[in-house]
Amino acid sequence: MLDANIKKQLEAYFQNLKTPVEIVVSLDDSAKSQEMASLAKDLESLSSQITLSESNNELERRPSMAIQGQDNRPAIRFAGLPMGHEFNSLILAILQSGGHPAKMEADLLEQIKQLEGEFNFETYISLSCQNCPEVVQALNLMAVLNPGIRHTMIDGALFQDEVDEKQVMAVPAVFVNGQPFGHGRMNTAEIVAKLDINAEKRTAEAINKKDPYDLLIVGAGPAGAAAAIYAARKGIRTGLVADRFGGQVMDTMAIENFISVKETEGPKLVANLEQHV
Repeated sequence: MLDANIKKQLEAYFQNLKTPVEIVVSLDDSAKSQEMASLAKDLESLSSQITLSESNNELERRPSMAIQGQDNRPAIRFAGLPMGHEFNSLILAILQSGGHPAKMEADLLEQIKQLEGEFNFETYISLSCQNCPEVVQALNLMAVLNPGIRHTMIDGALFQDEVDEKQVMAVPAVFVNGQPFGHGRMNTAEIVAKLDINAEKRTAEAINKKDPYDLLIVGAGPAGAAAAIYAARKGIRTGLVADRFGGQVMDTMAIENFISVKETEGPKLVANLEQHV
């Protein structure tokens, strides 16, 4: 399933595993199940910390694979073959389940651990979707850190009946405990903020402690960000109010003839703006 070059790279990555990881596959007689079995065997062969088993639970989606850490909790599941853009999500899930630390702010990691409640997330994706991995990887990490959180990535092309039943019109589409949670690109902080019922209060308290702004800009898309940059250059104390920095352009992959830029994509453009704000 994996070529020799990729195996060599993964073998080096898996040296970062600190604790055992078990891959539990749920298979049927389909060709996709055969591919998943082959992928799982390849992964098992690359580290002594990785073991492979097969589930007999008839209620689980097939084909699917669960990634379990040393607590033997199936916190992360991939329903469908996690290749394409989701291959990195699979590798990160294995590494983080095996104790490899996530590169994230300590305050956000602690906030995830302190979330109260039971959250069963399901994310419908397309393997060609460029915005889906960020959401999948965020929810996978949250499932590793908090025992009350589980996450399943679902390949919509393979489970079309579910897509039709839930009227999924675009991906990524996230559901929690069977109810719609969000659509489109979301980062970890945005997801946590929606779950943490006290986050809004803490944010308001932190803002109230700040000195008043001379200028408050509503919206942090390219226009709002540019306005903030020019205002700050003039020495004006400037604040931005927005759900997320970058706005809708974060979901745009092809941008041509933007002012002073011949060709770029949304995330790159936003990253450039962030350096100046």
